[in-house]
Amino acid sequence: MNHLAIELNSILERTVAGRLLSNLGRRFYFPRGIIAQSAEAKKSAYTADATIGMACSGGTPLIFSVIAENMPGLSPSEAVAYAPTAGVEKARTAWKESILQKNPSLGKESISLPVVVPGLTAGLSYTADLFVSKGGRVLASDPCWDNYELIFRVRRGAELAGIPFFGDPAGGGPGSGLDMDAIGRAMTQAAASGSVRIIFNFPNNPSGYSPTNAEAGALADLVRGIAEGGADVLVICDDAYFGLFYEEDVIRESLFVRFASLHEKVLAVKIDGPIKEDYTWGLRTGFLTFGSKGLGGAHYDALIRKLTGAIRSSVSSSNTPAQFLMLKAMEDSRTPAEKERYRNLMQSRYARVKAIAGENSGHPVLSPLPFNSGYFMSFFCKGISAETLRRRLLSEHGIGTIALGERYLRIAFSSIDEEKIPGVFKTIYSAAEKLSK
Repeated sequence: MNHLAIELNSILERTVAGRLLSNLGRRFYFPRGIIAQSAEAKKSAYTADATIGMACSGGTPLIFSVIAENMPGLSPSEAVAYAPTAGVEKARTAWKESILQKNPSLGKESISLPVVVPGLTAGLSYTADLFVSKGGRVLASDPCWDNYELIFRVRRGAELAGIPFFGDPAGGGPGSGLDMDAIGRAMTQAAASGSVRIIFNFPNNPSGYSPTNAEAGALADLVRGIAEGGADVLVICDDAYFGLFYEEDVIRESLFVRFASLHEKVLAVKIDGPIKEDYTWGLRTGFLTFGSKGLGGAHYDALIRKLTGAIRSSVSSSNTPAQFLMLKAMEDSRTPAEKERYRNLMQSRYARVKAIAGENSGHPVLSPLPFNSGYFMSFFCKGISAETLRRRLLSEHGIGTIALGERYLRIAFSSIDEEKIPGVFKTIYSAAEKLSK
């Protein structure tokens, strides 16, 4: 094992992060090679910086005219220069400040400086690299975003254990909220191995559900109890749709707040970014932040160096112009009003779908999973195949939906103009009922 990896492991020794590291995570380190030496040179090489493989003139990166013309708001350095492996420092600092503003209960010193990753999927994948070993187990909601299967089972060789977060549909249909008993049983069973790894994705994809304040407190109590029982707990907070909350009793802060300083044996990882929150999907800019009561600055630095080793060994660094475009959006005075307008648009679509679901609460085939936030709602399909319904809707009615296995059909109301929502859902309900006969 590389001596730098050994050095980082020694820093993390006797902490929850050190115990949770995967075999691959233990091997990761950030090399003191080209990137590290170039970072040092940027601070001290005032005569000439001959460390990085870019073509420059007068200290400014060369740029094609067509690229410059299509990025009029960015300087050449913002548009085409390499970003540091951990991300542009200003972007990282600005995002940490935004996390603290959106989550006022969070202590500034209790979390790491966020690291830029090329999209939230990459953040999840790097988390798996660091903390999930082959043969391990990761708990997630059932149903869950289908990419978890690729990230944790296919890439890392772990078991993705589904928990019926919303009750057992086969036993009478979805419940109205989180099934705390099912979550507790799954975590207690996993704790027998000495450690628990669980993903909380809220607002949830595909259900569109976020915990109430009472449920958030119950989840924190559950995790604290597991930790006090002696098991290490990795809580992955997939906050892709954070901020899109539509009901009064839904938590307004990330669950990360509840876990970041909960217990010395709990390590929380927050994966978020402007992709969904700020309607910049294709910019592929995400952030990964660590939080634990048992970690200090040196521990966070060691974890970040391991994470940057994972980034360096895969994509090298994230997209530079995307980070600066994000910064410009955060700094522009028009952004808050535009963001609120878009959020209200989503809220209005949600309200229309919620009303339609209520009007069809006795439907013989389709039962909605609880939903109160995000981009989606999903149906549990009773007695029919969700995939067959999806194909029927697409081929006969030109309506695109997503089938998750044979039981769940997901509808992204975020992408349906509000005036079309009643007709779309009327067709979905009718097609499902005809399919059942």
